[in-house]
Amino acid sequence: MTNSRARETTEAIERLYISMRHLFYRGFFKPAGVSGETIRSLLQTINPEIYGSMNVASKLELNGLMYVLDRLPEGIEECAFIHLTSDEGFDKGSFEPIVPKKRRRNCYRIDEHQMNIEVLLGRSEIYDILTHLTFLFIEADKVRNLAFIQDENWKPTRAFKIIEEVVKGEKKFSRKEKEVALIHLSSLIGRTFDETLNAYNTFGEDSNPDRLFKIIYNLAKVSLEDAKQTREREIHFSAILKERVGHHYFGEKWAQKVKEVLYENDLHMRPLHIISANMHSVKNMLYANEALKKKDHKADYKLYGEISDKKELRDKVSKYALEQGMIYINDKSGSNIDVQIIDLSKTELKNTPFQDIKFGGNDVIMVFDYAFGEQAFEVMDELLRPFEHKGEVYMMKVKSVSIMGKAGILAGGKGDIMIPTAHIFEGTADNYPFENALKLEDFKDDELQAFEGPMITVLGTSLQNRDILSYFMNTSWKAIGLEMEGAHYQKAIQVASKIRHHITPDLFVMYAYYASDNPLETGSTLSSGGLGLTGVKPTYLITLRILEKILQSGKKEIPAKK
Repeated sequence: MTNSRARETTEAIERLYISMRHLFYRGFFKPAGVSGETIRSLLQTINPEIYGSMNVASKLELNGLMYVLDRLPEGIEECAFIHLTSDEGFDKGSFEPIVPKKRRRNCYRIDEHQMNIEVLLGRSEIYDILTHLTFLFIEADKVRNLAFIQDENWKPTRAFKIIEEVVKGEKKFSRKEKEVALIHLSSLIGRTFDETLNAYNTFGEDSNPDRLFKIIYNLAKVSLEDAKQTREREIHFSAILKERVGHHYFGEKWAQKVKEVLYENDLHMRPLHIISANMHSVKNMLYANEALKKKDHKADYKLYGEISDKKELRDKVSKYALEQGMIYINDKSGSNIDVQIIDLSKTELKNTPFQDIKFGGNDVIMVFDYAFGEQAFEVMDELLRPFEHKGEVYMMKVKSVSIMGKAGILAGGKGDIMIPTAHIFEGTADNYPFENALKLEDFKDDELQAFEGPMITVLGTSLQNRDILSYFMNTSWKAIGLEMEGAHYQKAIQVASKIRHHITPDLFVMYAYYASDNPLETGSTLSSGGLGLTGVKPTYLITLRILEKILQSGKKEIPAKK
């Protein structure tokens, strides 16, 4: 049963992406029209774990709603018209950018009815946004059907009238009256009073305590106007966005800037180690002890946790790192990928966990922030190309490429570590086996588990369900986890090193991920919340091993005794 359900899901995921791609090139669609219904039906067939009770008509999915709204601009639930655009100069007008809590993207409220969302990261971001919007429309229509009597008049229920009263704010509610309103709300959305009260507190902010009431009211209102055809919902894709997607427009600008900075600092002909990671762990391991006057030659996970918790400590480490020669590139290309460049010949390793490695090279480390899905191929492909400066062509002297990141684990729990041996691209026969310089034995630890095996590069983390994940884990695929960038990175590395010969084929690669969630475990999916400080140990243990291998590759040769 599970295998046939997994096949059905795989087919639905492929069809969903083909449909979304078709609608993107068409330029617009109506969520309540034939095309919108197709996407909605496919998402309901997949029934992803992250969207919980999406397919239950009498119950609103609260965790999924929070997850989606954290990644979409505030106020999206009030808008019938959503335009996906490229960077088209909205910041030059008087529009205030709205940045979602969990995604670095600028969005602009054009008027009462329209929201523009800037898409700079390529197709994966478009698919991500459309998937979240489709979930939102499903929930909105669900609330509409629960809040209004479905006849030609769409008469509101008593519960909805009370919700409207809270939203309009014309009357001051006592605490008791607010609790009564929450009881009506919980009855309307098919949730217990306890669940609704928790959601009210989670969604609410000091400046907007009744946000949950407003979200549910506006979802129902916009959906009702669509059903009555007084204002139909529409999603549009701008002509500029259609022109730029797939053409490496932002990736090329980003890579060119990085290469110019390397050239200006006379680092372009040095051995280069590329790391795709966060913007703190490499910096903290190399500079934190000296910056904060700590004497410790072991990796101090407690200290790294404190730094991640306190802005003043982070600022001290950053200031010290820049004084010691670290170069920081604040990305202005539109790729949303910042860069740190560290010249190891100027980096003092005495008061670090690497003091015993007798490093004697003049290698350079380049750390760049996480890419998103297909964007990973774009940025890596552009970065590894030869570059021209003042009539000279320079090949990149890449010695290693390391990818560390968060991923969903199938075999363990939150915070555990995954060491891939191959990336399999979901929905295709594409697979990328490779020799990983990181090994299972590098991660023997009392607190954390580590797993080694193939990993699935998925088209979108929000599309996985229990059947397809169980299939990947329990069949001969023996997959240990899922993430969104691995196959795209490896494709670019293989093309550059083995086919186009832009870089040496002798480079070594290191991939490692720590588990941000277990999508097979109830209460451990992405929508159940982040890792918090649980992520500190695995993040820094992976960073420690990556830096050890890099430094050992440039160890001083000790002459043999005569």
